[in-house]
Amino acid sequence: MKHVFIFFAFYFILLTGCSSQAPSDGSPEAMTVGMVFNVGGRGDKSFNDAAYNGLEMARDSLGVNIVYIEPTGEGADREAALRQLAVDPDIGLVLGIGLLFSEDITEMAEEFPDKSFACIDYLARPGEKIPANLSGIAFEDKKGSFLAGAIAGLVTKTNTIGFIGGMESNLIKRFQDGYIAGAKHVNPDITVISGYIGMTGSAFTNPSKGKELALGQYARGADIIYQAAGLSGVGVVEAAREADKLVIGTDRNQEYLAPGHVLTSVLKAVDRAVFTTVERVREGTFEGGRLNILGLDGRYTDYVYNSNNASLITEDMHARVENIREQIISGYIVVE
Repeated sequence: MKHVFIFFAFYFILLTGCSSQAPSDGSPEAMTVGMVFNVGGRGDKSFNDAAYNGLEMARDSLGVNIVYIEPTGEGADREAALRQLAVDPDIGLVLGIGLLFSEDITEMAEEFPDKSFACIDYLARPGEKIPANLSGIAFEDKKGSFLAGAIAGLVTKTNTIGFIGGMESNLIKRFQDGYIAGAKHVNPDITVISGYIGMTGSAFTNPSKGKELALGQYARGADIIYQAAGLSGVGVVEAAREADKLVIGTDRNQEYLAPGHVLTSVLKAVDRAVFTTVERVREGTFEGGRLNILGLDGRYTDYVYNSNNASLITEDMHARVENIREQIISGYIVVE
């Protein structure tokens, strides 16, 4: 009886968290792509929304069907969600969105060798061989954060800046470390205040906590905060608006959330990565078995500089940041 209950509980989750959409031409023969979102799901105005945008682009431009599953709670059902997509014979590609999928999607790829898999922010275990049907995708987030730190270090008026991460993890600490290194590269005497929302996946889904931490950092003298906190980062942006301070967004251009208060955003071209992966599977040129790093070269990892923030980032500052970017690409500046 217990097993029957578990089955129907999971079936209910899929019905409420999964949505299938037909391709633009309505062709039933089109390839179907399945995606499981990271904690926070769609609507986080950051990482998940960028992934979904890539999925929409593939649907509209390539004519594929799309199916997606929203996570529940802290995403403990990610393995079951991946399996639900993997066993579907109509789905040709399964995408896991986020670092936390790395282990589960590796095991799933080994179990289903005839299906293609891809994972955004994939982290391979030391010495582990990536299955031939799995494409690991990662970004040079530490290098992008270095540039964010350089911008903050050049723009700050108080010589104190802040960092707020979501889940305290090795991945988010890369953002923090890169940010601090970049700030100190241009401003050795700068003070950086750091904080994290929490220790579990739910730390990415708590905007009120993000706002609370941000207001505390602003009260301690920070005039710029870099947030790498998923949906929780929306609270940091709101705090910047309320305190009339500056914030640095992440993953997508978040300037629209608080015009005049978003100094820049560190971009990870998650949408382009998703679209390109779907395109390669559809064309038969998909290459798995390796980690694909998308970085500053090609601007898969980048920062926002446009007319909306040009009054905050002067032309001279922008030129210096671009020079730092080129020095990182060339290896003159080492960011590890």
